[in-house]
Amino acid sequence: MAFVAQLWLPILLSALFVFFMSAAFWMVFPHHQKEWGKLPSEAAVLAALRAQPAEPGLYTIPGAHNPADRRDPAWRAELDRGPTAYVTLRPGGMPNMGASMLKSLLGNVVVSFFVAYIASHTIQPAAHYLEVFRIVGTLGFMSYALGSLHESVWFGRPWSSFAKQCFDALVFGCLMGGTFGWLWK
Repeated sequence: MAFVAQLWLPILLSALFVFFMSAAFWMVFPHHQKEWGKLPSEAAVLAALRAQPAEPGLYTIPGAHNPADRRDPAWRAELDRGPTAYVTLRPGGMPNMGASMLKSLLGNVVVSFFVAYIASHTIQPAAHYLEVFRIVGTLGFMSYALGSLHESVWFGRPWSSFAKQCFDALVFGCLMGGTFGWLWK
């Protein structure tokens, strides 16, 4: 854990820089603004969900409780008929933005912590800026981009959404690489 004493400043600063850039990407820049659509029959879907309320959580449509349910011809017919969906239900009301932003910042600190751990074991002290930038930037990109790859592979998230996340991750990786390169000792 000696790396924390040496790299605490780039860990925290890179987490902050990524946090603010992420906020800018979602609130100012246009590339995420049309990523989430509105169902044409939203009122009917909401009415159906409210009529038989479910606990907040993850659901599939059509749903199956176990592998045996997936062998049922009626379930298979519903699946083939479509559409299918993966649904995340949340409680009503506006999300607590302060708590969500704090969790996001803490997540960035965790990413920066692990990137610093790997960098401290692969990059020599007093390494040149570009060497630090290259390693830390790559690790940062991988951390922010590749974790969501399986959402597109398995859960139908559009590949265009993944591409936008990769763009964001590239910028985040560059911010991390630049911060660590600047403050590397």
